[in-house]
Order: sequence, then C-alpha cells, then structure tokens
Amino acid sequence: MTPADLPAVMVLEEELFAPDTWTRSMYADELRRTETRHYVVAVDEAGTVLGYAGLIAYPEEAHIATIGVTATAQGRGIGAQLLDTLLAEADRRSRVVLLEVRADNEVAQGLYRRRGFTEVGRRRGYYQPSGTDAVVMSREVPA
Repeated sequence: MTPADLPAVMVLEEELFAPDTWTRSMYADELRRTETRHYVVAVDEAGTVLGYAGLIAYPEEAHIATIGVTATAQGRGIGAQLLDTLLAEADRRSRVVLLEVRADNEVAQGLYRRRGFTEVGRRRGYYQPSGTDAVVMSREVPA
C-alpha cells in the first residue's frame, strides 16, 4: 500500500467497517512508519483495489491491524491471500501474532482459526462508536 492507494482504501474502509472506520490520516501515519508496519493491497487486472491489510510488527509480537475485502470480491480467497502475506512478514519479524476481530464476524474468525489462531480473550465494547465486542486471537510463529 502506498499513499496513492488511500482514496480507494478509504472507500473500502467506509463500505466494510462503518461506523468504526479508520481515518485517512491514520492510514497515512501508518504508511510513514515503515520500520514497524507492513501494509498491502490486492488489485484486479484493471488496478482496482479489491482489498487491503496491515501489520504492526515488533521483535516480540506482531498485530494484524486491519484486513478487508470489498463485498463484491469476498469468497474468492483474497482475504486469505492478504492474511497469508501478513503472516509471512510477521513470521520473519516476530514471535507471536495477535489480532482483534469483531465478535459478530464468524467468517473472519473461521479464517483466522484455519491459520492457527486461537481465542485468548474478549474486549467488551472495543469497536467504537458501535460498541461491538472484539475477540482477541493469538498465533505463535512456527519454529
């Protein structure tokens, strides 16, 4: 992901995560932090952004910051490819990977479980302003 991708990313952000969206300035700030961040986009043959994902990685632990695929492209494995890209990067940089996922998003939770994540806790009212709970999941980096 580059700053040039942000207009398309923001359209998807609103489509996928309203009212709990990140702002353009939040993404711009993330993209400037290249030593600890890794953001990617998935595009089709025409260059249209279909999805995006981001990782925050430190030596001891990494966090899946965001992952989303436009509704019209869901079910085609794009989310899994984005996640696998982030996990490959996390495996190079960290020892454990953490994430929060909406408690009402069973599809995403299933994808994370298939990639070795387990539930380790819950955060009540985590997503704001909706107040939706988050499931906290963790995955150890393979030895």
